[in-house]
Amino acid sequence: GVTRLLLTRIPFFKEIIVSSFACDSCSWSNTEIQSAGRIQEQGVRYTLAVTSRQDMNREVVKTDCAMARIPELDFEIPAFTQKGVLTTIEGIIDRAVAGLEQDQPVRRATDEEVASKIEEFIGKLKQLKEVHSSFTFILDDPSGNSFVENPRAPQKDDALVVTHYRRTPQQAAMLGLEGEEPEDKPADSAEDLRNEVLQFNTNCPECNAPASTNMKLVQIPHFKEVIIMATNCDSCGHRTNEVKSGGAIEPQGTRITLRITDPSDMTRDVLKSETCSVEIPELEFELGMGALGGKFTTLEGLLKDIRDLVERNPFTLGDSSTPGKAEKLQEFVGKLQEIIEGKAEVHFIMDDPAGNSYLQNVYAPEEDPELTVERYERTFEQNEDLGLNDMKTEGYEPEGSPGR
Repeated sequence: GVTRLLLTRIPFFKEIIVSSFACDSCSWSNTEIQSAGRIQEQGVRYTLAVTSRQDMNREVVKTDCAMARIPELDFEIPAFTQKGVLTTIEGIIDRAVAGLEQDQPVRRATDEEVASKIEEFIGKLKQLKEVHSSFTFILDDPSGNSFVENPRAPQKDDALVVTHYRRTPQQAAMLGLEGEEPEDKPADSAEDLRNEVLQFNTNCPECNAPASTNMKLVQIPHFKEVIIMATNCDSCGHRTNEVKSGGAIEPQGTRITLRITDPSDMTRDVLKSETCSVEIPELEFELGMGALGGKFTTLEGLLKDIRDLVERNPFTLGDSSTPGKAEKLQEFVGKLQEIIEGKAEVHFIMDDPAGNSYLQNVYAPEEDPELTVERYERTFEQNEDLGLNDMKTEGYEPEGSPGR
């Protein structure tokens, strides 16, 4: 005989391989399907309320490991008892009827009572095809690769309920996946969001050409979640990144003081929000809030950004500069470079009224002897800068408003 293979895609589903075998000698033919993709992250369960003849014509992809069930008849086709097939609801019932009728002559000869009960059950299955009364068809596939057609796609089908679920250890073992799926992995939308890199279109801030920005939610250990956004421009090569807080403004401000004593301090992770100011008392240097924007980098990376910002100051370059200013600038840059190289011991202070900045504690969860974190009450001016004085979160609806 001849076996033909076809790689095809089912609309609103995924790719499958359809194999068809035909024998010219005895005219026997058979079709099977196999998933062309990998085992999905979650299992899937389709629950269809069959109420009309049109529902019997819905396409169904049933893989080897899928279980089909009709609760009204207490009828079930267990997993791995049939080959994968691309068919319809009616086709699945016909296949079940053919399987039950196959050994009926032998049963009648050996056990008439069992044969009569099976014959009665076959009659009930055939009556389902006429849909004189509604029934429920359930297709449960731990691999997530089975499918029941939604004729109204992409709109919602009220008769079809699709449920994605986390596989049990027994189902994972049945699929040969022991140890591949960590048991502590939560299967929810929040986890999917953390693992996914979102992308949206924007314009380059330098040349205004179309560019794309990648955005990802990141959990910082011993701190909180932040949103990192990175933009790359293919036209001019400009690259930038920015960090936004993934949470609300904290009830208190935060002042973080680090005494830099070792070159290894330069490798500490730093989250500087856009509301954070930076101070180095030994250099009499202070960087106000809003400068450099939000950044998630290392201490060395942040100090280099500060150095580049100072060197690019237009009032210290070209005709605008004076010999005295240029010398002071070079002296400051030299001292900053000594700090970056770990040759100078200074205090590095981050003051964030919003409480959304962070400096890594390398001794965590123990206390860091060189790191001090202070919480303080914000002043009226700081609340004003953050826009909190005009923000009303309680009793903001006017009295006597409709619906109250």
